[in-house]
Formats: sequence, structure tokens, C-alpha cells
Amino acid sequence: MWWLDLRPGIKLIGRLAFVLGAASLTAGCFEPLYGSAPSVQSENVRDKLAAVDVPVIAAPRGQPAERLAVELRNALQYDLNGGAGANAPNYRLKVSVSTTVMSVIVDLTSGRPDAQVDSVVANYQLIEVATNKPVISETTYAHVDYDIPGAAQRFAKQRAQRDAEDRATGVVADNIKNRLASYFVAGT
Repeated sequence: MWWLDLRPGIKLIGRLAFVLGAASLTAGCFEPLYGSAPSVQSENVRDKLAAVDVPVIAAPRGQPAERLAVELRNALQYDLNGGAGANAPNYRLKVSVSTTVMSVIVDLTSGRPDAQVDSVVANYQLIEVATNKPVISETTYAHVDYDIPGAAQRFAKQRAQRDAEDRATGVVADNIKNRLASYFVAGT
């Protein structure tokens, strides 16, 4: 029968109409996190992140944490306000950073590590400038592993460790930025 051949097409059109109708009902519920909606004149998350000042991160001189502190501050400044620095800061982000290295696999004949795990831990506080009170006080961390390509390759080990620390610093900076964005959106 010819009308039985039309039923799958009618069902498909009905399903498509239902999905488009449901999507049109929820279309007004979404708003961009970092961008600005054209109809909204309020301050968005990007503007609030740009108003965060990141002072120099104190670290012991001559230690690996000193290089990581500079790297973390640069990554935070770039993530929060494009590296320009806060013009009129409403918030100040105090950060302290530390690092640990753990040998995971050790070569039994030479006693040198074949694989290591670097951990970067950052304690941070977001302080409101007007009241000088902390609104966020948390800790974030990142663990990254790397292989050492041979017992006699010292410089390859140092480069692998440095690359791993840079990756961990990037993860920590992203974690801090995402937590600040969450605070500015939800207020908690």
C-alpha cells in the first residue's frame, strides 16, 4: 500500500519538528562564559578576570620553584588579561608555588632513575582590594611524568624535567583561571 511507504517519512519529519521545537525553547537559556551577550550590558567574566592583579610570586632563589614561579605568573597574567596587567585591579591573586620530584623507576645496575614524576603545587588566595579580605583560598596541583632516555644523557634528563615542569605549570595556571571564572560566575 502506498500510504505505508509515507509513514517513515512522516515519522522522521515529526521527530525533527519535535527536536527543533525543544531546541527553540531552550535557546534563550544559554549565555557565553567569556564573551558578552549583545543584549546584556553587565560586566562579563572576561572583564572580571582582567581586573585581577598577579603580583610577583615569591620563591627561594636558586631553586627550581623560582623558575616555576616566574613561569606561573606569566601564564596567569596571559590567561587572565592577555599579559597586559590589570589596569584598575579589583582583586589581587597571591600565589605560592612548590615542586617535588619522585623517582618511579630506578635502573638496578646504575642506580639512576629511568622515570620520574614532577609535582607542582600552588596555594593561592584571591583577595578583594577594596576590603583586603580573601574571597577564595585554595590549593591546586599537577603531577606530570617523564622518561629519562638513557643513563649517560644528563642534558636530555634536564630538558625532559624542564618540559614536564612547564606542562605542570600550564595545568596549574588553567586550574586557577577556571576556579576564578567559576567564582565570578557563581559567586562561590
